[in-house]
Amino acid sequence: MTTTEQSPTAHDSGTSATQAFRAIRQQSRPGEVSPERISAVVGRVLAGIHDAIREEKVTYDEFQAAKAWLIEVGEGGEWPLFLDVFVEHVVEEVAAENQQGTKGSILGPYYLPDQQRLPSVAALPTRPDEQGTRLVFAGQVRDTDGNPVAGAELDIWHADAEGYYSGFAPHLPDGLLRGVVVADEQGRFEISTVQPAPYQIPTDGPTGKLIESAGWHPWRPAHLHLIVRAPGYRSITTQLYFEGGEWLDSDVAQATKPELVLSPQPLGDGRVRSEYDFVLERTR
Repeated sequence: MTTTEQSPTAHDSGTSATQAFRAIRQQSRPGEVSPERISAVVGRVLAGIHDAIREEKVTYDEFQAAKAWLIEVGEGGEWPLFLDVFVEHVVEEVAAENQQGTKGSILGPYYLPDQQRLPSVAALPTRPDEQGTRLVFAGQVRDTDGNPVAGAELDIWHADAEGYYSGFAPHLPDGLLRGVVVADEQGRFEISTVQPAPYQIPTDGPTGKLIESAGWHPWRPAHLHLIVRAPGYRSITTQLYFEGGEWLDSDVAQATKPELVLSPQPLGDGRVRSEYDFVLERTR
């Protein structure tokens, strides 16, 4: 297990996550939200807060402490971290209610767009002395009718064997353990990498203070992040976990699902292999 007490700091991670979010937001160009929709959603959120205050008899001291904490979250750039850990899994559940195909999961705060494109059989960028169990991750991308999706892209990223993400930990080279793998004509892929470690979300900032004060743990189980996409299909954002992994049953982000757990098998040469097929839903 790896702590993040030395590197990266919550502030560093928050700043990087905020910058990445803004870049993705600019690229996606979301549509306008109507005043009626804003009123409905924000009204319900505020009503929930009001109900909690009444039911828990929140005092003025507690209210002022919450206000100070919210200011710290903003100043530390930790909104992406806090929202992705504690809120996004419910948004994803709602989105999945009318979707078919592979189960989704949260994006999380550590995604970086525009990574190196790689062929269908490829190794993610590593350091010469990269630590960790060598992992071969293979499978096929198909549609809901079972047909292969030729040229599907698998945007994959994950932590290293110490639980750190490139782009968010200053001691790691850019692009480490990240890539966009392009499946072959049969939708097949084979990715060589290392098995990631569980990690603790940064705890030296206000999000960490909240977790400690509430008596919660800050750990996430080891996982691979993926966005699987192809023209004419709904993109899938998901995470794949490892059977028997620590924190699998008590993920701080509540993002694990039994359908997303891999069972790595030894290859006899120190490597392990996991296979997983993705199913994409047509949008037209």
